[in-house]
Amino acid sequence: MHWRELKVSTQPGPKPKRIVNEHWSPNLAYAIGLLATDGCMSRYTNLIDLTSKDEEQLENFSKCLGLKLFIGKKNNGRGQVSSRVQFKNVIFYDFLLRIGLTPAKSKTLGAVKIPDKYFFDFLRGVFDGDGSTYSYWDKRWKSSFMFYLGVASASKLFVDWLQNQIFRFLRIKGHITSSGREGTCYQLKYAKADSLKIFRRMYYSKRVICLSRKRLKIEKTLGIVGESL
Repeated sequence: MHWRELKVSTQPGPKPKRIVNEHWSPNLAYAIGLLATDGCMSRYTNLIDLTSKDEEQLENFSKCLGLKLFIGKKNNGRGQVSSRVQFKNVIFYDFLLRIGLTPAKSKTLGAVKIPDKYFFDFLRGVFDGDGSTYSYWDKRWKSSFMFYLGVASASKLFVDWLQNQIFRFLRIKGHITSSGREGTCYQLKYAKADSLKIFRRMYYSKRVICLSRKRLKIEKTLGIVGESL
């Protein structure tokens, strides 16, 4: 059954109202990246949810969509509390379906229809949602400082698509690892020179919207090797 069929109703009602500008922009692409990682779409309603432990993430999301969303709290039942924003809108919900996001997407998400011009804005959103960096001094070689960029997902299709897209733009391959029972989590990783290329495309301006703590960590890491964004 097509997802859209789940929402068909014979009851008359008011004409849906457009509350989000769906014209592509850096901010919209970034918000889609957040939804592709930390977002959730209800299967039977037009509810869109973004959950994060970092309220700056939710503030950025609201700003990118031009909405004033209330930040509430969510308990996962195991004593862990996160913040979240939610809203309903059939027009934006249908837009998300058209570009490749779906309900229950965590293990099935694949390609997302992002214009090439805004791919790295989208990738910055993905990175702020489920990305990470780590670094260390390699004791095997004197003065060798290593750093990596990684993006994790439960969907192998999505990780494969990201890898292919990044290769198409930058001609760098990275590598994919899996962990968990039967490879339930996949991570796309890039080392040093390749990760620097991605960093500079994601943070092409000091004004791009992003999670400040992740950008600061990257800037500190690059400063150790005399590089900058």
